[in-house]
Amino acid sequence: MTNDNERSGSTLDRRHLLQAGLAAAFAAPLGALGAQAFAPRAIVPGVDFSEFPLCRTASDAPALTGAPRKLKLSWNAGAVCLAPVPVAIEHGFFQKHNLDVELVNYSGSTDQLLEAIATGKSDAGLGMALRWLKPLEQGFDVKIAAGTHGGCMRVLSRTDSGVSKLADLKGKIVAVGDLAGPDKNFFSIQLAKLGIDPVKDVDWRAYPGNLLNVAVEKGEVQAFLSSDPLAYLWLKDTQYKEVASNLDGEFREKSCCILGLRGSLVREEPQVARAITQALLDAAMFTAQNATVAAKSFQPYAPKAATLADIEGMVRYHTHHHHPVGDILKRELKAYADDLKSVQVFKQSTDTAKFAERIYVDVFAV
Repeated sequence: MTNDNERSGSTLDRRHLLQAGLAAAFAAPLGALGAQAFAPRAIVPGVDFSEFPLCRTASDAPALTGAPRKLKLSWNAGAVCLAPVPVAIEHGFFQKHNLDVELVNYSGSTDQLLEAIATGKSDAGLGMALRWLKPLEQGFDVKIAAGTHGGCMRVLSRTDSGVSKLADLKGKIVAVGDLAGPDKNFFSIQLAKLGIDPVKDVDWRAYPGNLLNVAVEKGEVQAFLSSDPLAYLWLKDTQYKEVASNLDGEFREKSCCILGLRGSLVREEPQVARAITQALLDAAMFTAQNATVAAKSFQPYAPKAATLADIEGMVRYHTHHHHPVGDILKRELKAYADDLKSVQVFKQSTDTAKFAERIYVDVFAV
């Protein structure tokens, strides 16, 4: 998808977008959104794995037997890049693997989320690798089983600004929703690879996530970082342009979001750990191949300003066909850990190879 396509369409009323952003941020309270909130359809026919032989092989594992296994899965209901989650509920992917999954919309801190998974308050969770890895350095009993997709983080600026590429952020003031957020970590890594010191050469300033564009409109900053769906919706306004995204360069073939499993689940019920992982990978593949259907599944969670076409555009932009497991996943985790060391997020003493080995699990090796 090109930036021109992303910006096509009528200009949105900015106040409406801000209201939509707030609605997206607070649409679902902290707590459980049970599977009963959906109307599961019949189990879908087999997904076409012809382009992805690794996934086809993994999908041949036998289903769990007996009563459906009840599990809790934590997610951020406002994150459009997690569209495969409602797809998995609505289109029977969990049912196919004999799972009864309750969704928990988690809005607490990452440390709290990882603690909830580690202590059994939740069995699994989905989140951003560059937000999870630093807390995982502390030793939470959570194992990373898969990457789920790439794409969803962007650098935006005004069309008439002098910022047209990432290197132009040197010496600039940049607004972020969270100074420890994954988007700041990611683009700091990218700047470091360009020889720009992200600590000394960029002035990062925190603003409420739904007001980032206001900061650039007032001239307080020259660019801002944001994630979809808000970033995508802001790009429909012709006064904004995309400067960079986490699908640029080498990162097009890397996942930005990951699936974490309760460590005790992996050790005590490896087939269950495998089943929920495979169900989500199946749903991700279905999403990649059926963007319109997936968009409809996610629509109840999207900002009101987002049309079905907008959601489909975001689903197509995100790389739901890319979900590494096993050694490929371990290499991606190590690479991210190395990158985080380069921007002073990880301790320099951390052995990133041992770290990646400790936090990942190959559920398909059991």
